[in-house]
Amino acid sequence: MATYFDVHPENPQRRTISNVADSIRSGALIAYPTDSCFALGCQLGNREGLGRIRAIRNLDDRHHFTLVCQNFAQLGQFVHVDNDVFRAIKASTPGAYTFILRATSEVPRQLMHPKKKTVGVRIPDHVVTQALLAELGEPLLSSTLLLPDEDEPMTHGWEIKERLEHVVDAVVDSGDCGTRPTTVIDFSGGEAEIVRRGAGDTTRFE
Repeated sequence: MATYFDVHPENPQRRTISNVADSIRSGALIAYPTDSCFALGCQLGNREGLGRIRAIRNLDDRHHFTLVCQNFAQLGQFVHVDNDVFRAIKASTPGAYTFILRATSEVPRQLMHPKKKTVGVRIPDHVVTQALLAELGEPLLSSTLLLPDEDEPMTHGWEIKERLEHVVDAVVDSGDCGTRPTTVIDFSGGEAEIVRRGAGDTTRFE
C-alpha cells in the first residue's frame, strides 16, 4: 500500500517534504507532480527503483531516463555543457523541458543510453518539486508517469494512488497536473534536435 502525501501546492509543509525525502533515501519509488505531468522518481543510485520504473512503463534499455535537478549548478555535475548549449538551456530553465546531453562520470552507467552515453536532465518550475529537490540535496532519477498502451499521463494524485498503490511506495499530491510531458531537446550532437514536442515552447530551438 502506497503512502499518500497531501502537500500544499504553494507552501509545501516542511515536515511532509522531509518525510518524502526520507522515504526516497530509504529506497522508495514515488509518484510526484511536476510542471508538466506526474512522474515516477527514486534516488539516483537506486537500481531496484530503476528496474521498477522499467517494469511499470515497459521500457527497454534505449529509453532516456531523466535526472530532475534543483538548479543549473547541480545539472552541470551530471552532463557536459559547452558555452552555446549553456546559453540555450539557461534561457529555458526552469521549465517544462528535458535536455539530452553527454553524461559525466557522475551518472551511473545503467542510466546512460547504451551507445550514445547520454542522459536526460531537467530543472522543473514547480514549487513542490523544487522543495523536495532542495530537501533531498541531489537529483531525482525520473521518468514520465505514462503507462503502457495509454496516450496520456494520469493527472490526479488520488487516481494514481488507486491504480498504482501496489507498485509504488508513495504518492505526492499537490493538485492536478497537466497531461503534456516535457519538450525533449537533444543537444548531444552539438545542435538542437527536437525529439518530442510537449509542454515547453519549441520556438527558440527551431
